Order: sequence, then C-alpha cells, then structure tokens
Amino acid sequence: MTIRLNNSLSRKKEEFVPIDPTHVRMYACGPTVYSFAHIGNARMAVVFDVWSRMLKLYYPKVTYASNITDVEDKIITAAEKEGVPISEITEKYTKIYNDDMASLGVRIPDLQPKATEHIEEMIAQIGLLIEKGHAYEAEGHVLFNVPSNPSYGALSGRSRDEQVAGASVEIAPYKRDAADFVLWKPSNENQPGWNSPWGNGRPGWHIECSAMAEKHLGLPFDIHGGGADLKFPHHENEIAQSCCAHGKSDEPTSFSKYWIHNGFVTVDGEKMSKSIGNVLLAHDLIKEHKGEVLRLALLSAHYRQPLDWNNQILYQA
Repeated sequence: MTIRLNNSLSRKKEEFVPIDPTHVRMYACGPTVYSFAHIGNARMAVVFDVWSRMLKLYYPKVTYASNITDVEDKIITAAEKEGVPISEITEKYTKIYNDDMASLGVRIPDLQPKATEHIEEMIAQIGLLIEKGHAYEAEGHVLFNVPSNPSYGALSGRSRDEQVAGASVEIAPYKRDAADFVLWKPSNENQPGWNSPWGNGRPGWHIECSAMAEKHLGLPFDIHGGGADLKFPHHENEIAQSCCAHGKSDEPTSFSKYWIHNGFVTVDGEKMSKSIGNVLLAHDLIKEHKGEVLRLALLSAHYRQPLDWNNQILYQA
C-alpha cells in the first residue's frame, strides 16, 4: 500500500514514508475550550479522525495526539463573565466537545494533552530560545524574534509584509520587530499565572503546541496539521519555536516531516461570522440531525477543499 498526501510544507503531493515504520506519530491542533465547537472545528476533528483510522489500518502502531488549549485570553474572558474559575469553563467545554465529536463518530485521540499540564515544558523551551538568541525579555514579556530565523515563512510562503500584517499580536512598543510574537506574558492577580524566570505569567498560544508535541511524540514526528486557518501564524510559529530551540533554524522538517491542512467551511457561500449570525454549532446540529449524517456531510468534499454547508448537502447526506 502506497499512501500519497499533499504536504503543505513542500506544496507537493508526496509518498508518505514514516520516520519509523513501526510507529507513526501524528499531531493535530485541538480546540480552545471556552465555548461550543462550530462546524468548522468539527470538520477538523472528523478529517483527522479519518486520517488516524486510515493510518492504523496499515501500520502496527499509530499515536495520534490532539491537544486541549485550556489557558488562553478568550477562556479568561469567559470565566470573568460568568464569575467562575477558568477550570470550570475548560472542564465543562472539554466534556461537551468530546461528547459532541463522539456523536459524529470521532474517537478521542490516543493522547489529548492539556496546556496547563505542560507549563514546565513551555518554560524550558522558552529558556532554550533565549539562550540561543532567538527570544528576548521585554517589560515582563518574552518574545520570539522572527528575523533570527532564516527559514521563517517556509510553511505559509508569506512575504515579510504579509507576515507583519497577519501577525495576531498587536505591534507593542517593546517589540524589536513588528513580526515578533509572544512566548510568555505577565498575569495580574485576577488572571491565571505560573512562576517563571520572567515573573508570574502564562504562555502565549503558539508555544503550547510546540511543547506538548515534543513531549508526547518526540522530534521530528511524522504529520502535523489542523484547519487551514492555523497555517499562519500558529503553525508557522510552532515550526520556528521548535526548530530554533534545538539549533535547527534552517531545517523546518526537524519539527514535523509532513503537514496536512483541511479546508474552510462556509455557510451558504459566506464565511462564518458572529456579526452575520451564521455560526453553526455542532452541539445544536446534533440535536436536529443524526451524527452519521453530519459526518458524511462534512466528508462530502475533499478534505483540502472548502466545504460550503447548506441544506442541500445535508439532504443528500
């Protein structure tokens, strides 16, 4: 059996050759648990469930890891709004997510690491980046210095101007470069925080997956992926952090050999948006349709292609 896949990193269709044929390792970025998962989140879960099931047919051992992001500013905001600890929010929505995905026939990944259980590993990786000159401390923050990584942009193919424009962090005055991104940020007394060499604080989003993937799968591993919206900046930043921390800044494949991204989900031809009011939640759809119908609808387009969600595809499914 020959498996061929479209590698987002090389932008080519390649034969899949595992690093270790006796143990295939795959990681996909999971949900940030502060609310219900929408149908786009569900598509990612279904797509990578199919990939893991397929790989397990042909290899003696496959480890599929998909994380839970349980510390992030949106979670803090949700907890403050409800007046409860963040753990109450994250535990509630983690269970709902897993239950909803199970209704779609999605198995729980072999490993489902939580960010808050890997703070030590994140701090250690940030320390390595500072030591090797790829990160710096500024006003209680630690930031990754993008110009220090010559291969930055290898995954997304974005130009320098596009990197700055697409960065998810505001251009703060203490940043050495406009494209630099946060590895560690300070926490006030009302925010979750952990002791670190840079003071009480919490990790940036990107460092979480780098640390969890390395701990549970080792480096390099075979496949990394997620929704197409994560390609930049999240996945680009993961590559930068992990490769630079281990002195391989010019070797993007020293983190993951292959990259897979599933396409966006639109609703009746429009992007899902709270302002438009067309965000469809998997939790609600499951109440109206059988899980296998929703799963088939999510698989009705090639996984890399956009999927337009409408009544017609549900009827056909």
